[in-house]
Amino acid sequence: MSLEFLITALIVVLVPGTGVVYTVAVGLGKGRQAAIAAAFGCTLGIIPAILASVIGLAALMHTSALVFTAVKYAGVAYLLYLAWQTLKDSGPLELKADKSNRKSMLATVRTGFLINILNPKLTVFFLAFLPQFVSPLAANPTLDMALLGGVFMAMTFAVFIVYGMFAALVGEKVLRSDMVMLWMRRAVATAFAGFGLRLALAEQ
Repeated sequence: MSLEFLITALIVVLVPGTGVVYTVAVGLGKGRQAAIAAAFGCTLGIIPAILASVIGLAALMHTSALVFTAVKYAGVAYLLYLAWQTLKDSGPLELKADKSNRKSMLATVRTGFLINILNPKLTVFFLAFLPQFVSPLAANPTLDMALLGGVFMAMTFAVFIVYGMFAALVGEKVLRSDMVMLWMRRAVATAFAGFGLRLALAEQ
């Protein structure tokens, strides 16, 4: 495993995307435990994309317009749903939810998982990204790709937790005003809608 891979992967993970926005929103609205659950769910959502890349299913998504489009629009619909739920104060920024309730935590994990698994660009990304760091002389390229994917997942989880913990701290110290929360919900909803629009315009 090269230093180049570690640096590149860290940069990719640090760039705010849908998963980061979701984890931050959950941290702001529901606190630290929920932020960890969100980070865990987003990380779990990476597993199918990595497995698809390792065993070659990503190539099917890359070449099949029907499969790619079906997954893409399912992802778009889900992001728009999240945007609407956030505006209604029943999404990730919902403050009235039981922060430690097991059912609520599982729902948080599930949402994070769905955000990533319904993004076909993620699968295509791993198909293009991971092989670059596998030596052509490797005895077992599949195992090497799986290892790189595992490291990427660990980095994702760690970075998302940092984002989530910081957001939870801000939520505890700052977000006590109804007006602030209203504008925060609008900002998060706009971000989800924007990611949905970008995904809708994405091509193979």
